[in-house]
Amino acid sequence: MVDGVQTVCECGFLRGIVEGTTAPVLILDRHLRHLYVNPAWSRVTGVPASAFLGRTLAEVLPDVQTSEDVLIEVLADGRPREVTLSGTTRVPSPVGRRLWRAVFHRLETQGQVVGVCGMAVEVSNLRQYLDDLENAHQRLALLDAAATRVGTTLDVEATCAELADFLAPSLADIAAVGIVEKEFFGVPPPPPGMLRLRKMSLTVPPELQRHLSELGGPRPYIDLPRGSAPRRCIDSGRPWLGNLASDELFEKVIADPDRLRIYRAAGVHSVLIVPLPTAGRSVGVVILMRMGASPSFSNDDILTAQGVAARAAVSIDSAHRYSHEHTMTLELQRALLSEPDRPHPTVEVATRYLPSGRSALVGGDWYDSIALPDCRTLLVMGDVMGHGFQAAVAMSQYRSVLRTVAASGLAVDAMLSEADRRAARIGLDRVATCLLVLLDPAAGTCTAATAGHLPPLVIRPNGSTGLMRLPAGPPIGTELGEYEMTTFAFEPGSVLLLYTDGLVEQRGVDIDDSVRALTEMGLSADDCLEDLLDTLLTQLTSGLCEDDIALLAARLRPTIAHHPESLPEPDDR
Repeated sequence: MVDGVQTVCECGFLRGIVEGTTAPVLILDRHLRHLYVNPAWSRVTGVPASAFLGRTLAEVLPDVQTSEDVLIEVLADGRPREVTLSGTTRVPSPVGRRLWRAVFHRLETQGQVVGVCGMAVEVSNLRQYLDDLENAHQRLALLDAAATRVGTTLDVEATCAELADFLAPSLADIAAVGIVEKEFFGVPPPPPGMLRLRKMSLTVPPELQRHLSELGGPRPYIDLPRGSAPRRCIDSGRPWLGNLASDELFEKVIADPDRLRIYRAAGVHSVLIVPLPTAGRSVGVVILMRMGASPSFSNDDILTAQGVAARAAVSIDSAHRYSHEHTMTLELQRALLSEPDRPHPTVEVATRYLPSGRSALVGGDWYDSIALPDCRTLLVMGDVMGHGFQAAVAMSQYRSVLRTVAASGLAVDAMLSEADRRAARIGLDRVATCLLVLLDPAAGTCTAATAGHLPPLVIRPNGSTGLMRLPAGPPIGTELGEYEMTTFAFEPGSVLLLYTDGLVEQRGVDIDDSVRALTEMGLSADDCLEDLLDTLLTQLTSGLCEDDIALLAARLRPTIAHHPESLPEPDDR
């Protein structure tokens, strides 16, 4: 040792401090070779002090890096500086790569620079804590982003596509989503012991589109044997990881050698499979892949993928149940509504039913056309208060009551009064608005009465339109009775439009203004009735409605008919 350094170290008081501290202390000469290391540095590195003497740090600990340029600057100008040492030592550490922060000072004796002295503090645990904290923040941010971008609709395919698009490239280069299929319409069921997984969405980088386009295959599903990795993942509810997977391990995910070849050609090296968990079962899996220079999946990646998948699974399950229930309820609605009776050949009829875009519930809207004696046709449009199965059942009962009453030969105002009484007798607890219009082609008239329903629209061959102004009457089911009927002239070629309030109700717009706006739409009586109804729905709803809509359009076919001069025409206002 240089005399000055030896003098310092031989001082009993200072030696006790330097050799008793748990902080590593080392002294380097002007060539950055070790002159002294205290016991603490030997313990943390696993290298005896004698092995350091006369050698540089890189020669003794090649896996520990530091900046020698900073130490040279300390030697040059004498200003103390902080230095970071990082790497692995012979002593294993639970944090893996270790980290020290050291302060180096220049040593001088009798005006001569003899070296530098450094004292270090290990901050590996703090660095690990900060890294973990940052990773947790990133994971939470990713989960928050997934909550806003995945599950924005009640459509299963859209939700799966949102999930795959979110995960690639957020967590992987390639993301695929598959859903367990339990119903097999139009295709044979899977072989015994197999689980069918429907391919829902695949997101890949643009440059790999051509490479991976073959992966879709001819079938929209794949049957999984029990030994396959996706099947085990679904059955156990636990993720499956294949980092830097060998071909043998890869085959547990992809049973087809041709598909394995495609993935390898694309540079895929690691696979992570995560279940889509719901209460008691997995609705499917997410398969994530990394390729090329992308790193392998870490434990943080697995936790993040599981968090995103768990949230997405709830949305997918809800969308699946909504789709199933919506289909069932619409079928029930159609079964309850059925097709209207055939009118007389002198009357042409077209109908539409459009359910609310915001609910899977069936509703209480209905329409009907009933052929009566003397070539007359009764048109019916009704709307039961509320939604749901009870409203649909009440609708079916009202419809049956009116069909029965229509056969009695009563006038339309008397039909409404009788329907009102019968609804009370059978205990219907929901009232309904109703409009009856009796078409009489022989007389060239239509006679109408309303029970709180919106007025019908008349479109005449000359291009003019008007609303039938009818005396107001209470809804049926109220036991208030007292309805009035009005007869209007109705020439052949004219079109009569009956509708429920879902067609004209708009937030912030008076419904009377919306009804009057129907007369300004430029509808033509010469149009095909089906096209006319499509035009109405397109212009007024854009495919989405706040409430259920029922429509019925009727037209008198050209015949020899009487045209009473004394009867009023519908208003053109």
